[in-house]
Amino acid sequence: MQLRRSEFERIRTVLSETGVTEPLTAREIHDLLRANGEELDSPHQVATVLGRRSETGDVEVLHDRPYRYLIRDEAN
Repeated sequence: MQLRRSEFERIRTVLSETGVTEPLTAREIHDLLRANGEELDSPHQVATVLGRRSETGDVEVLHDRPYRYLIRDEAN
């Protein structure tokens, strides 16, 4: 039986593998996921996943318009 990675881990992996280090919008992250064979239902779902993880410090939310998300390095 194959374990499915969490939505957050799928996002983190794609951003890491593509070398993205700058903050991105949920739509930009959603598009990047789709381009790399990983899909979430919508940019809203991406924002929800990342917003929840910001509560634990794994994600920094930049409250601009539109919001941008920065995934913190796993080592930190």
